[in-house]
Amino acid sequence: MISKSICVYCGSRPGQNPAYAEAAESLGRAIAGENWRLVYGAGDVGLMGTVARAAQDAGGDTFGVIPTHLMDLEVGKTDLTRFIITETMHERKKVMVMNADAIVVLPGGAGSLDEFFEVLTWRQLGLHGKPIVLLSVDEYWAPLTALLDHVVDQGFADASLLDFVETTTSASETITALRRALS
Repeated sequence: MISKSICVYCGSRPGQNPAYAEAAESLGRAIAGENWRLVYGAGDVGLMGTVARAAQDAGGDTFGVIPTHLMDLEVGKTDLTRFIITETMHERKKVMVMNADAIVVLPGGAGSLDEFFEVLTWRQLGLHGKPIVLLSVDEYWAPLTALLDHVVDQGFADASLLDFVETTTSASETITALRRALS
């Protein structure tokens, strides 16, 4: 029986640093190893495909959500435990968050940033209390965390905003943070 579900946001590309794919693979295996369900964007490309294949290879439960217009571009991974097709990106994001107990953000691009800022905003507004973890492989998210500090320093958010996000540097550190946050 699945105890928790972890939503992973990440790139539909692998990125230039091989460490990104290594972290995605380690995270996928670790989520399965905890008997947690992977919730993600249902693509079979980039880091999305890597994290999902690793979870599947480790015997994990996988829950993918993809909008119709990305089925071809992101190569919808239809062999997941659960595969949902939505009409819009907004619907995709909503279904992913509603079916997760925590959010992890691996390296990614504009889509991952969009997803991160949406769940952070929802958390700030009290719409959920789910932990949010930035897995900052080789300091990938350092500019983002600096931006968040800047937003607070400039008075556009309360310092409590920073408490809603934990930054880790490896899959094992991420799992430890999730265990603590979800206990």
